[in-house]
Amino acid sequence: MKLHEYQSKQIFARYGIPIPQGRVAATAEEAKQIARELGGRVVIKAQVLVGGRGKAGGIKVAKDPDEAEALAAQILQMQIKGLPVRKVLVDEAASIQTEIYLGITNDRLARRPVMMASAAGGVDIEEVARDMPEKIVKVHIDPLLGLREYQMRDIAAAIDLPRELWRSFSAIALGLWRAYTEHDATLAEINPLIINQEGKLLALDGKMLIDDNALFRHPDLAELRDVDEEASEETEARKYGLSYIKLNGTIGCMVNGAGLAMTSMDVIKLFGGEPANFLDIGGGAGAEKVAAALRIILRDPNVKAVLFNIFGGITRCDEVARGILAAMDEVKPNVPMVVRLVGTNAEEGRRLLENANMLTAETLVEAAQKAVKASRGEL
Repeated sequence: MKLHEYQSKQIFARYGIPIPQGRVAATAEEAKQIARELGGRVVIKAQVLVGGRGKAGGIKVAKDPDEAEALAAQILQMQIKGLPVRKVLVDEAASIQTEIYLGITNDRLARRPVMMASAAGGVDIEEVARDMPEKIVKVHIDPLLGLREYQMRDIAAAIDLPRELWRSFSAIALGLWRAYTEHDATLAEINPLIINQEGKLLALDGKMLIDDNALFRHPDLAELRDVDEEASEETEARKYGLSYIKLNGTIGCMVNGAGLAMTSMDVIKLFGGEPANFLDIGGGAGAEKVAAALRIILRDPNVKAVLFNIFGGITRCDEVARGILAAMDEVKPNVPMVVRLVGTNAEEGRRLLENANMLTAETLVEAAQKAVKASRGEL
């Protein structure tokens, strides 16, 4: 679950991380009033759950309340990457001397959290990793011991932070670690963490991703979910207990099992295709769940073909086939579909699909190749 910037920064503040003064506004008039209370220059920031707000024109500096009102009115009429801007954060403007990146995420390969820092803050960390990987400092954290004092000093030294700021940097790093662990986050980052003209550290931006599987422990966080800012497909998928993430490709994927789903996406890319989604229907999925999954996939106008890769263990292949047929009767799809059914009741499942004008395959490689060709209109 993604949190808005203002929500993330409110959490950071509770852990002693310094943030600018500011409040959220839903109207231009509210933005003007907040700007008047803050006095001086303010920053108007679109609150949407996507990156690239600045490049899209969703972050503007206003010199007075009247300009804040005008800029807020403009931003509140915007859509950024397809998401409407319904709120803006009005923050006091900061004088920036240096920008730093500081974040924590899970390193699945190392099987432990990793804290990352870079003196090249203010831009996407992915860009830094691609263009200047030597500028990223990484420190793995033992989850039983937590973030140690020497690790924070090592990071401060590695990014050439002035020595007089090491103590405050350590307090911020420790606060970020506590926010990360105590909220079951998969990501907590400050970008940028600035040194202002007064020589103090300040978190200008914040981002947190919360593990959905841990929300039962955090009902207060679950209430912060902004369904208006999520893809409608992801909201519906959650209602049916489906694991769904929308992507930008043209081949819809319905797979049972997260590992098999990732493998299917990798093989699609191997043969030159692009997956349109990650979708794991899980074990024991019945016809109703499969039908819901197919409806969600076909709602994406970019989908040119659909690949079903079902391994029938707990999930019965004939139940999957019935779900596919039920969804086809309801949705009336006009895109080609490739099905690979292997395992429990696979023969019966394939027999049910024989007259449904669907392409079949015995192996994942064959299925992926057919799906890629079908998405290009070559089948």
